[in-house]
Parts: sequence; structure tokens; C-alpha cells
Amino acid sequence: MSTAQPDDGADHATPDALLHIRTGTEVAPEDVVLAAGRDVTPETLEWARRKIETEGAAALEKLLP
Repeated sequence: MSTAQPDDGADHATPDALLHIRTGTEVAPEDVVLAAGRDVTPETLEWARRKIETEGAAALEKLLP
């Protein structure tokens, strides 16, 4: 008998450790796009690359709670 609960569609909080980057971790354009709540497309990846170029790792931190 499994103890796993079926997904009832309720919102579940993401653990804080998964939301924040660690010092020394390279920020990928995909990370920035997803943190912004956007779909990964060539256009959004280019937007994220420019954002990382100008803001560095802070580009991702600014988007996270």
C-alpha cells in the first residue's frame, strides 16, 4: 500500500533551498526564464542571456522570492 498522495491540484510551496542559488553556482539562461514564469523559447533565452550579461547572478536572485 502506497503512502503517496494523489495530486489534487492544490498548490504546494517549493522548499526555500530549491528557490535560491548557492554561491559559486553558474546561472543558466533557462533558470532565469523559468524563474520569471516564462516559457523557454529562443526569444526568452536571448532575453535571459542579456539579463545575465548585465546583472550577473543577481538576474536570477531578483526574480526569486
